[in-house]
Amino acid sequence: MIDTKKTAGQTIVLAYSGGLDTSVAVAWLRETYGFEVVTCTGNLGSVKDLAGIQRKAIQSGAKKAIVHDARETFVRFFLWPALQAGALYEGRYPLATALGRPLLAKLLVDAAREEGARYVAHGSTGKGNDQVRFDLAVGALAPELTVIAPLRSGMHMTREDEIDYAKARGIPVPVTKKSPYSVDENLWGRSIEAGVLEDPWGAPPRDVFQWTVDPDEAPAKPKEIVIGFREGIPVTLDGAAGDGVPLIEKLNALGGKHGVGRIDQIENRLVGIKSREIYEAPAAVILHLAHRALEDMVLSKESHRSKARMADEYADLIYNGLWFSAHHQDLAAFVRSTQRFVTGEIRVRLHRGTAAVVGRRSEHSLYSTALATYGKGDTFDHQAAEGFIGVFGLPLRNQSRTQALWGPDSEATLAIPKTVMTRGRTATKRP
Repeated sequence: MIDTKKTAGQTIVLAYSGGLDTSVAVAWLRETYGFEVVTCTGNLGSVKDLAGIQRKAIQSGAKKAIVHDARETFVRFFLWPALQAGALYEGRYPLATALGRPLLAKLLVDAAREEGARYVAHGSTGKGNDQVRFDLAVGALAPELTVIAPLRSGMHMTREDEIDYAKARGIPVPVTKKSPYSVDENLWGRSIEAGVLEDPWGAPPRDVFQWTVDPDEAPAKPKEIVIGFREGIPVTLDGAAGDGVPLIEKLNALGGKHGVGRIDQIENRLVGIKSREIYEAPAAVILHLAHRALEDMVLSKESHRSKARMADEYADLIYNGLWFSAHHQDLAAFVRSTQRFVTGEIRVRLHRGTAAVVGRRSEHSLYSTALATYGKGDTFDHQAAEGFIGVFGLPLRNQSRTQALWGPDSEATLAIPKTVMTRGRTATKRP
């Protein structure tokens, strides 16, 4: 419990999106705890009008409104490391929202220190993953700060209640039709949940998707693009150099036009429940596909397999809010080492909801045509294979001789119906 006698007149910094919940939270924190509220907003690709966000925060009762255009920071220090790691939660989700939270928490902590505040707040609910991500990030960066989440600690209002609350206090409320879905978006993707999507049998309605066209309505003619990487980071698109933010925006537009980037999955939330999630992430889907294809060419078998296992762990770490952990630093060091030779170009074909790799090249490629070919120019020593097989199979033959694991009466053999084992067999007897 928060002692209101200690909070009266104190400064609290609120992570502010400009939406109804956080606008109401400004007034609620002032009235409930007596806080002086400073808002902090970071644009990760979805905020179109930072000046407008500032004005709205002040109109909602904030004594100060801090805004940041954090897109470049987001790409350089969060998106590209996650791409290099191959981080896809449960094999599909590119972690757009999960990657944004630690950066927003960092901005929140920085603002609190600048303002001399001992309290910070965010607008996450008590049922989702984001509350964990905010709380853990703040705890790692500034354990001396106290975190308050109004939506899980007393500000229990329906949307209609919030609208009435806001109007009574002169807080600007957008007069627009409420979306039936809960939506979060940034440069790396758009997350949609709730409403009719909570029925896992029902197909997502058309109005769920805003970034991607229906694959059936995408252009009939495929589009091929070439993405260039340097040490695992995308640096060119169709031969033209591109910075992170514009390159991602172009790929989002291109992929969306061709219906690429839709993800529909049942996801295991950190808080212990399953949820049905819809994502739109054209750029992330394309870049992960291309990056993985380039790694196929340049990583050794052992590095490739170790990195695949690590990628799952890295994705879990991000999803679970442990970005600012020592374990992340350890994993990141491994990832950086694996990316030394991930330089080259990948050609991707976009066509009616699919993205497929159709070409790849790299000066560091471990693929050798002379070794792989079955035609002229084959340099592989075929005779050497016999000796290799003999040595490689030595333990198997030795075990078979001494333990007879695969004899005719063994369980493994009996698991195969005898009719299958004898089918097609012919025999003749000596006269």
